[in-house]
Amino acid sequence: MSLLVVGLSHRSAPVSVLERASLNEDDRIKLLQDTVAAEPATEAAVLATCNRIELYADVDKFHAGVAELSTLLAQHSGVGLEELTPYLYVHYEDRAVHHLFSVACGLDSMVVGEGQILGQIKDSLARAQELHTAGRLLNDLFQQGLRVGKRAHSETGIDRAGQSLVTFGLEQLSQGADVQEWAHGKKALVIGAGSMSSLAAATLARAGVGEIVIANRTAERAERLAQILTEGDDTHVLARAVPMDAVPAELTRADIAVSCTGATGLVLTAETIAAALEGRTGAPAAVTEPDAEASEDGRPQAGPQAKAARGDVRETPLPPTAGEEGCPLDLATVEPGFSLLGESAVAGIDAATLEQHGTWVDNGTADRRYAAGRGVEADAELITALAATAATVGRIPERRRPEPAPVAPRPEPVLFVLDLAMPRDVDAAVHRLAGARLVDIESLAGASADAPMASDVDQVRRIVADEVAAFGAAQRAAHITPTVVALRTMAADVVTSEIARLEGRLPGLDDKHRAEITQTVRRVVDKLLHAPTVRVKQLAAEPGGAGYADALRTLFDLDPETVASVSRLGNGAAGADHTDDFDQNGKNRGPA
Repeated sequence: MSLLVVGLSHRSAPVSVLERASLNEDDRIKLLQDTVAAEPATEAAVLATCNRIELYADVDKFHAGVAELSTLLAQHSGVGLEELTPYLYVHYEDRAVHHLFSVACGLDSMVVGEGQILGQIKDSLARAQELHTAGRLLNDLFQQGLRVGKRAHSETGIDRAGQSLVTFGLEQLSQGADVQEWAHGKKALVIGAGSMSSLAAATLARAGVGEIVIANRTAERAERLAQILTEGDDTHVLARAVPMDAVPAELTRADIAVSCTGATGLVLTAETIAAALEGRTGAPAAVTEPDAEASEDGRPQAGPQAKAARGDVRETPLPPTAGEEGCPLDLATVEPGFSLLGESAVAGIDAATLEQHGTWVDNGTADRRYAAGRGVEADAELITALAATAATVGRIPERRRPEPAPVAPRPEPVLFVLDLAMPRDVDAAVHRLAGARLVDIESLAGASADAPMASDVDQVRRIVADEVAAFGAAQRAAHITPTVVALRTMAADVVTSEIARLEGRLPGLDDKHRAEITQTVRRVVDKLLHAPTVRVKQLAAEPGGAGYADALRTLFDLDPETVASVSRLGNGAAGADHTDDFDQNGKNRGPA
């Protein structure tokens, strides 16, 4: 086994990089085909979700495999290799198995324990099987990964450690309120009819929304999803399908909008959401920055007030501190953060020094450019007031920070938008629109980082460790099977040859005696080979046991091409009759 995985996920790369590197269906197919066509790889599978892109392959060379898979990922994602490389991770052999099993259990998901990843792994395997890029190794790996994931969910409470991405997103939209109470009676618009959108629609229906509108580029899929929601056993909600060009009008009626499509561009622009808000409220949507500043892509960041509360910003730029002629303060010891001319600079000094400092300020020897912005007169008045206090109490008792400027409260949202697409469907500038609340993949990544971990996670990790060990042992044992089969085939050929030679020397031998002699010779050969072949399989299953196959081929002078042909036929499909001549207790069951 030479399993290699190269990929990137929400744990290794920022959302902006994942967004650009996302693969559509055609990209994934071409990536698989190009991977198996490359020299180091014989099998390939792609696992691509909204927050991960991983390429699995069976390779014959590690370094060449890493280079080739990384290059192929860069080519098909459209992100340059030099830019992509810092965000890539590599797992090999047992570590690669451990990674997939952890992913299947939801341990590596943005929301720990979510079960949707199992469906995505199943889809990845099905795609590789359809394209004939999955051989024995990847078939075994992905099928076992699905079993491990199901075991983790059935034997532990990993589901309690987190929810599906949809549920988690709705919880973030409701800002901690009970989702069912929050969603009850609301009107919802779901854009897209794929697996994630369908899950979102079903979740909203079970939460008690009053109406769900499905918009999709393919009308038939939207209508089918609407019918399922209306007629489903666990969902009874008024649902209808609309074309994509009806989305702007439906937004003016919707309370909740969920979007998850495969579009490469924005589905909902800030202008579209603003128009919908105006249609709902009758007033233009204001752009607000409550306690936040917008980054280049519109995402909210910590604003001036929030930063000031943490003490990590300056009220105004500080003037140069070197060569301030005449200043009585030891500028090297002044803490940064506020004006050298103001309260922070003079906190704690005695009255005499404070008076001297005030004279220095009055004389205007401070930096003129700084004084023009700050106002020397204001600082002089402040120092005069502080001097009066110092004359009374002897010292300025403590350093005080300025009070943050009051911020107008952001209005309550009237439209809640959940963007589960990668790349994003909704313009990030919607974060700044008053009256709208947007939760997207980047928001969820930040929120899930602080989510509490359930105690069941440790139990799942133990399951993963056990399953990885068992899978490795099975793969190592399977690796020696073609050699064992080739050995038994050779032994059977020797028996056949010797029986034929005996018949030539004893032409009068009757059928009864010939059959008895043949059976006896086969029993002798099988008993001689049984213990070594059983033992070599046990030894090969242990870590470092790969060398036993080579030893067996050398000892019995087995033809390497014969072993290779057995392996190509399915790791022991040929000559299987000879491998099963004994039961588990080693008792001969007679000739086949």
